[in-house]
Amino acid sequence: MGDNEIRIGYPDWVDTAVAWGGAYGSGEERMRLAIRLAKENVERATGGPFGAAVFERETGRLVSVGMNRVVPLMNSTLHAEVVALMMAQRRVGSFTLRAEGLPAHELVTSCDPCAMCLGATLWSGVSRLVCGANREDATRLNFEEGPVFPASYRYIEERGVEVVRGVLREEARAVLQTYRDTGGVIYNR
Repeated sequence: MGDNEIRIGYPDWVDTAVAWGGAYGSGEERMRLAIRLAKENVERATGGPFGAAVFERETGRLVSVGMNRVVPLMNSTLHAEVVALMMAQRRVGSFTLRAEGLPAHELVTSCDPCAMCLGATLWSGVSRLVCGANREDATRLNFEEGPVFPASYRYIEERGVEVVRGVLREEARAVLQTYRDTGGVIYNR
């Protein structure tokens, strides 16, 4: 790979953790996948304690997944949400998940998004954002989440993105705690 090329891929374990082509019917099933991705990423030391997935809203069909890849790929933008959105857009062949002819999509993430990821969520074209652990859970680990305020969520909601927070929060928070307890790298402080 040359100096003018960036390649982003999944860790080797992803295909064993994900039911590609499957449907995840309930919101809890979808969140459990995001949490599992975060947990596997921590346990296998392939990145930070965050996982995300993009689904077709109505059918629950899995479109893509993402996990934090900042440290292993040496790129501060490779948060779980960004990876999931990039892979989803690549898979559907559009820079927006609201393109004509596409079904509505949702982003499910194991933790409230940081400022960058919240912006990417708005611009991605998803129509719903579902979060597990909250901002305070991440900041307890000393992750810098940036300028995200209640008004930030109102802003994206006013632009057509439904927001659901706190889904399976305790399960998602447990992954963050495991990362902290095992000495995981806090890369943005």
